[in-house]
Amino acid sequence: MKTKITILLSILTLILSCQPSFEDTVDLKVQNWIHGSENCEDNMDPPIQVVKYNSHTYILRQNKCTNYEAPFMFLFFGENKALLMDTGATQEDDIFPLYKTVNTIINDWSKKNGEVELIVAHTHKHEDHYAGNAQFKGKPNTSVIGLEVNDVQDFFKIANWPEEVVDYDLGNRMMKIIPIPGHHASSIAVYDTSTKILLTGDTFYPGRLYINDWIAFKMSIERLVKFTDINEISTILGNHIEMTQTAGVDYPMGSIYQPKEHQLPLSVLTLKELSNALTKLGDTPTKQIHDSFIIYPVD
Repeated sequence: MKTKITILLSILTLILSCQPSFEDTVDLKVQNWIHGSENCEDNMDPPIQVVKYNSHTYILRQNKCTNYEAPFMFLFFGENKALLMDTGATQEDDIFPLYKTVNTIINDWSKKNGEVELIVAHTHKHEDHYAGNAQFKGKPNTSVIGLEVNDVQDFFKIANWPEEVVDYDLGNRMMKIIPIPGHHASSIAVYDTSTKILLTGDTFYPGRLYINDWIAFKMSIERLVKFTDINEISTILGNHIEMTQTAGVDYPMGSIYQPKEHQLPLSVLTLKELSNALTKLGDTPTKQIHDSFIIYPVD
C-alpha cells in the first residue's frame, strides 16, 4: 500500500512540476496604467507600458500620447508558443516599438524556459488593433494571422463559425477561441484556461461598445454568458478604457489624458447586465448608458 501511495505521489509531483506556475499575479483592480498627459510634449511615460501579470502572462498598454486609442495587448506563454493578442494602433516602430518590446520579453522568458514560436493574432480587424503588424511580418520564428473571418477560421480550425468554440494549445497551456461577431465580423474572445482570464476585445470593455451588427452582437453576448456559466472566470479584460471612475460617464472620443479611469477588469455580473439590457431592448438598436459601459449602435 505504501509503495502505491509513494508511486502516486511521485507521479503527481512530476505532473505538477510540468505545469507553468501562475500563483503570483498582479491585482488588476488596483493596477495603475499610463493614461496620457494634458500636454503630450511633457509626457515622460514610455510608449508602451509592460505589466507582468505573472511569470507567463504580460499585459501591455500603448501610451495615449502616441495614439489616443491607447489599446491593451496581451502576451501569453506556453511551452512551445507565445500568443500575442493585437499589435496596437501605430505602425512606426520609432514611435511605438512593439516588436522590440515583445522580443525583449520573449528573449528574457526564453532564457529560463526555452525558445518559443510567436503567434500574432487579433481580437478583430480594426486598425487600432493591427497597425503594428508590419513590425512582426518577416521576423524569425513569428507567424502573423490574417484579419478576415476565413483567416481566423483557417488558422484556429473553426469549422462552424460563429457557434464553435475551439482549443488552441500553446504547449501545456490551452486557450479557447470564441467567435463573437457584432462589433466586427471577425471579432473573437480568448479564454486562458490557466489564469481563467477572458479577453473580449472591443466587444466588452469599460467604454463605448460600438455595435455594427445588432443581432449578431446580441447573440455573441448570449454565447459569452453561456460560456461563463460553465467555465471559471477570474476576470474579463477588454482592449480599452473609456469610462471614468464616475458611473455612466465616459471620456470624450480622442481624449489624450484620462487621469481618473475606470478599472480595466470587468466581471461576469457586468457581462450579464449587458446581456439582460440587450434582451430588453429587443431588435431595435438603441443607445443606453450603464455604470461601466455604454451600448452604442453604429448607424
